[in-house]
Formats: sequence, structure tokens, C-alpha cells
Amino acid sequence: MPLSPQPLCRKVTGNSAVTIASQELRSTRGNDNLESVRVALLSFNFGQYCIRLANGLAQEADVLLLLPSNQAAPYRFGLDPRVQLVELDVPRLRQPLRQSSMVRAVLMRIRDFDADVVHYQAGHLWFNLIWPFYRSRPVVLTIHETRHHAGDLISAKTPQWVMDLGYRRADRIIVHGEDLRRAVISDLGRPKGIIDTVPPVPDIVLRETALDRGKQDDGRTILFFGRIWPYKGLEYLIRAEPLITERVPDARIVIAGQGEEFAKYRAMMVNPDHFEIHNEYVSDPDLVRHFSRATVVVLPHVEASISGVVGVAYTFGKPIVATAVGILPELVEHRRTGLIVPPRDARALAEAIVEVLTADGLAHTLGAAGRDRVETAFDPVSVGRQTLEVYERALVSRRR
Repeated sequence: MPLSPQPLCRKVTGNSAVTIASQELRSTRGNDNLESVRVALLSFNFGQYCIRLANGLAQEADVLLLLPSNQAAPYRFGLDPRVQLVELDVPRLRQPLRQSSMVRAVLMRIRDFDADVVHYQAGHLWFNLIWPFYRSRPVVLTIHETRHHAGDLISAKTPQWVMDLGYRRADRIIVHGEDLRRAVISDLGRPKGIIDTVPPVPDIVLRETALDRGKQDDGRTILFFGRIWPYKGLEYLIRAEPLITERVPDARIVIAGQGEEFAKYRAMMVNPDHFEIHNEYVSDPDLVRHFSRATVVVLPHVEASISGVVGVAYTFGKPIVATAVGILPELVEHRRTGLIVPPRDARALAEAIVEVLTADGLAHTLGAAGRDRVETAFDPVSVGRQTLEVYERALVSRRR
């Protein structure tokens, strides 16, 4: 991935007025691009994902990307210079006056950009409370989950009814899989005619120095990566360890991520020496190191509305063993890019992992197919074009 020049970047704080006039924003638009759709892409999380999506959209649209500073700053280097980036200074949730001021500033910035459509990644406590009254432009909403996952204390800070308020406002809804599409219909009561299924872009932005990847695989490393909450099913991988090491004695399970209290997982380990634990925030260099070493990436989830880990594993050319829950069977093609097993079944999980570790050439074949998929179906330009089609439907619907 080539490094991009510094994009146009401004900062909005919760207490500031909007300082850039519409004329200045319009001046960045080329004369050959006057008919492009103007998209305001807003999110309070999913920084890497939004940067890659904005890059894909920018091939055929004018894009204003609004992200919190802590989400944008680490990945600015990978942003297409055609994308106009606005960094948000987001107050703490328990500061309602500052939050209201920040939301107002965001809406004014979108107005001054003269966006044709607003694309919002749900959700945020204060923005969800205010934006349903914002009726001037069509809104496309990407829903990553209809209900909070078990044990996800961070997401649960925004009450479910506040999330639902935002869900009901959207002119059109984007989901990343058919399972989630069905959940939007059944859980939220939204009509199926306004829901579009679009593939996810891989949730990863790497510097050029990180692209020489996948050459440190030792043939025995099993990786569990990401947030550690009950719905991720880590306990079943831990229970599978004795069954794995019985047949692959030198196998090693790397656990990298943070979340709930880790002591209960340590207590489950029969053979702690077979585990390498990094119960901490994982930096980008460490992410590269963990995925480069991995022979197989394991997702033993008991729930899964979406998974950014799949795209990362594919980017590094790694095979995946995942459970048959939620969107995972749609993202992981059984016996093409990985193996799918029943959830909550430590024995089936162990059998699949052992097969990938021991079957001659299987890990390489599955990993190569995963890398091919991420470079085609999940490519930001391809996803961007499909997303633009959703915007067109939203605009037609609003005109009607």
C-alpha cells in the first residue's frame, strides 16, 4: 500500500464554531468532478475501517470523513489525499453540554460541505439522541450489530433504546452479511426493501514496512486476536488445548488482546506452558508480529455479527478456523479459505486446528485463497462502488 500525502485535515471540538466556510470546502473539488456525489462519512469508532472505505469512495465521489482524533491520528498516513478529513474532539459521555455542542458542530460541518448523503456508522450515545431530528439529507446507516454482544461493556454504555432510535432514522441500511440482514428485519422491524448487503473492507491500515508479511510462520502457532469478551468464545479454545497438544506437542496458542478480567481464563488452562498471553492493547507493530508468526487464526465465537479479524488474517494470508455463528460462515468459506466448526464444541475446534497444522500444504492453500478474496471481494474500490449504489438508492427514495 503506497503511503499517501497528508490529506486536507481540520479539527472540530465540542465547544468550537465551524470555521471553514462552504466556499473553502468546495474549492478542493476539481472541475472534472462536478457531478460526483458528495458524501459525509461519519463515525465515532472503526477508524481503520472508515479510512479504507473513504479511500474506496474517493475514487468516484467527493468525501468528507469525520472521525475522532484518537481514531484518525494513527492511520492518517494511509488516507487518500482526495478525502477531506475532519478530526473530532469528542468529550466524555457524561458531559452532555459539550457533547451537544460537538454534535451541533458536526452537523454544521456536514451542512457547509453540502453533502448529498450522510453515511453514519452506528452508533454514539449523544449523536443518536440528536440526529433523528436532522431531516435535511438522506442518511445511510451501517449496522454492525443489532444487539449488544454478551459481556461487551464498552458498547453497552450506549443503551439499546438509543441505538434503536438511530436505527429507525435511516433512509437505507447497510449490513455486511445475510445473517445480519435477517436480524435487522426481525430485531428492528425495518423493511427488507431498504437493507443492502455490502462486503466489509478489511479493518487494517499498514505502512509499507509492514507489507513484507507472513514469512515468520513456524508451522505450530495458533492465534486468538482481538477483544476478549464472553461472546468471543476464548474458553473453548482453552479447553481444546489438551486435545491439540496431544497430537501436536509443540503447538503454541497466542492470545493477544484485552477486555474482561483475564484471571478466569488463566484458571481454565490445563497446560499453561502452551500459551503465550499478551493481555493488553495491541499496537500495529505487535499486530504485524502476531499475524506474521501465526500458522492459523482461530475465531471460536458463540456470537458474531461482524469480525474485523477475518480481513486482517486474509491480508496476511492466514487460514482461519471459525465457528458457524452469525456472519462467520459467510466470511470464511469452508475448505476454501478456512474451516468452519460448530460453536461451543472444543473437540470439533481442536480437530479442525490439528488438521490445518498437520495436513500437508493445507494452511498455505487456505491462506492463499483468503488473500485472493481480500484483494478482490473485499477490495476498498469494489466495496466503494457498491456503497455508492446504496447512496443512489437513498437519493432516489428521498426525492420520491
